[in-house]
Amino acid sequence: MSTTPTTPSHHVELPISGMTCASCANRIERKLNKLDGVAATVNYATEKATVDYDPATVAPQDLLDTVAAAGYKARLPPAPRGPAADLRSSPRHGAAEDAELDETVELRNRLLISAVLALPVLLLSMIPALQFDDWQWAALTLASPVVVWGAWPFHRAAWVNLKHGAATMDTLVSVGVLAAWLWSLYALFIGEAGMTGMRMTFQLLPSSSGDSAEHIYLETAAVVTVFILAGRYFEARAKRRAGAALRALLELGAKDVALLGDDGVERRVPIEQLAPGDRFVVRPGEKVATDGVVEDGSSAVDQALLTGESVPVEKRPGDEVAGATVNAGGRLVVRATRVGADTALAQIARLVSDAQSGKAPVQRLADRISGVFVPIVIALSVATLGFWLGAGESATFAFTAAVAVLIIACPCALGLATPTALLVGTGRGVQLGLLIKGPQVLESTRTVDTIVLDKTGTVTSGRMSLVEVIGEPDALLIAGALEDASEHPIAQAIVTAAREQLDALPPVESFANREGLGVEGVVDGHAALVGRPALMREWSLTLPPELERAREAAEAQGRTAVVAAWDGEVRALLVVADTVKPTSAAAIARLKALGLRPLLLTGDNAATAAAVAAEVGIARDDVIAEVLPSDKASVVRRLQAQGRVVAMVGDGVNDAPALAQADLGLAIGTGTDVAIEASDLTLVSGDLRAAADAIRLSRATLRTIKQNLAWAFGYNVAALPLAAAGLLNPLVAGAAMALSSVSVVANALRLRRFRAG
Repeated sequence: MSTTPTTPSHHVELPISGMTCASCANRIERKLNKLDGVAATVNYATEKATVDYDPATVAPQDLLDTVAAAGYKARLPPAPRGPAADLRSSPRHGAAEDAELDETVELRNRLLISAVLALPVLLLSMIPALQFDDWQWAALTLASPVVVWGAWPFHRAAWVNLKHGAATMDTLVSVGVLAAWLWSLYALFIGEAGMTGMRMTFQLLPSSSGDSAEHIYLETAAVVTVFILAGRYFEARAKRRAGAALRALLELGAKDVALLGDDGVERRVPIEQLAPGDRFVVRPGEKVATDGVVEDGSSAVDQALLTGESVPVEKRPGDEVAGATVNAGGRLVVRATRVGADTALAQIARLVSDAQSGKAPVQRLADRISGVFVPIVIALSVATLGFWLGAGESATFAFTAAVAVLIIACPCALGLATPTALLVGTGRGVQLGLLIKGPQVLESTRTVDTIVLDKTGTVTSGRMSLVEVIGEPDALLIAGALEDASEHPIAQAIVTAAREQLDALPPVESFANREGLGVEGVVDGHAALVGRPALMREWSLTLPPELERAREAAEAQGRTAVVAAWDGEVRALLVVADTVKPTSAAAIARLKALGLRPLLLTGDNAATAAAVAAEVGIARDDVIAEVLPSDKASVVRRLQAQGRVVAMVGDGVNDAPALAQADLGLAIGTGTDVAIEASDLTLVSGDLRAAADAIRLSRATLRTIKQNLAWAFGYNVAALPLAAAGLLNPLVAGAAMALSSVSVVANALRLRRFRAG
């Protein structure tokens, strides 16, 4: 029994290479947990071991040695450098990223070279008209590198599994390929297949006379290798993107900062040199370098990155600001309170990492069944050989029947079942603007019953726009002219509407920006004010009753009301809001039709959320408002704890932890790279209606994969008794195996007919 530490003093995440299935991860996990003072979990999907250990009893090298003893490779993450380096040195970055790239390139090269060598072997073996004198030796020359070098990853994995008393898909591939190749060597060097003038003949049944020794099965060995390598390559390429969400998150932070010295002089320094207590300057349009408190200045800060709020928040001395948010207005002087791994951005990065690591590895049906299937096939092959020898048949006949058992069981169709359906399904998805990241995505779509929708940028446009002008008709002209000099997002919404509706905006004289309140100036000889009611009160102006009622009604709906006054009188109200996308209501209806329960999740206030929910057809009880980023992931976890299978749709960085935590994450393609990388599905168009199409396509792809697997296993179950009974020539077995592969591919191609809507 392992001794699990109650309070481990060291934590490390080890990248693991060489795993080919979930059973590999389980084996490594068991080995690590046998060490005293170690508590470890190994995730096959992220190829990472998360280890808590007691340094008094275990050294880091012991962890690496234990993984190596299990037949795999592990490495320690790079040493931290600087305040933020502990996140930037995540094992999914840097050297690990290079290693993943090298693995993909190596697989691709192995696949391409093997395919080039295998194609002429296939043509020569299957088309008698192409068979020239001694063609079989040319086929052997071409096929042998494929069998030995091309299939080496399968042979190596099969050997590792054998040493630990296990069998997986790699064992099936290795045994099948080697059996076909070794029989061919026997037929060529001992039998009569190596004679000049040899031609492949087609026989339905093995011949007791020994003529079947003239048959060789080099094309079977070579083509099976190519097919399985192709599936492994596409899987590796998809897994290579697993850590992209964290890399995208870390890229959002500021790279340098304007440090303010005690003498009042600014100097630009790298962000790593910033320490708690330092004062720094944030100019309009710049990112806030790190979490801190405003000491001087006031400005509107765009916090959509962290809170999802579409409206920038006014910040004054004493208010807190978060790193990577954007200063949309005036100059700020901020005192740093948290840097590096302690910032809100870093905490979001950890949430994404934890959610990814917490996902259960995909237990592929083929791997689960092959654990029992392979030993049975090998035992059946040996039993077949022994039976026919004991029955008095020739050694050639007995060996031919035994080889037929192995070849008919060779998992070509099994290897094609998942990658072909996935390739066709994802290819069709690309045509429809739907990106499916990999086979692990499909498992959840079948059982998803709850879909959580982020409001800003998903259900709504995510951009402020003018929705209504109440009062005198000249209000848009005057307000548009005044706000044209402001960079505030609300001001820009008014200006955009004014430019769309008016020919030109008049010039402004005596312009003044009242930070946090609004703007003042003279437009066409009219002294005008545009801004908050507080600005009007400074000029002793009050809203008429009808405008006051309109303002209250707008704010009750979560909208922003801007007051316009000129010539000493309040004359109009301009209502600005983040508007609902025209297709959102239809999208919600489609999701409900799929049997999903939609929930609206937002960082906005309850009034705004309720108004949006009512507009798109979401029940009031299914609205969760005023939610921070960490709470979004917590909401998903809470729903999962209740037994719900949860899908999450979002577009912003603040949605990334929830997207990663959800059983199925769907990112709006018009959103941030972080949200897209943390998700399982991406809706490129930004149209929420595509969410229903993505789920339907994923379910159809998963259904096709299961049909393919059922056919592949059914074919083996039906054909194995025939081969054992001596009723299948190995050549026929090879042809049947090829036919099963064609059937699997043909079934997958039906996904090309999938239609959206």
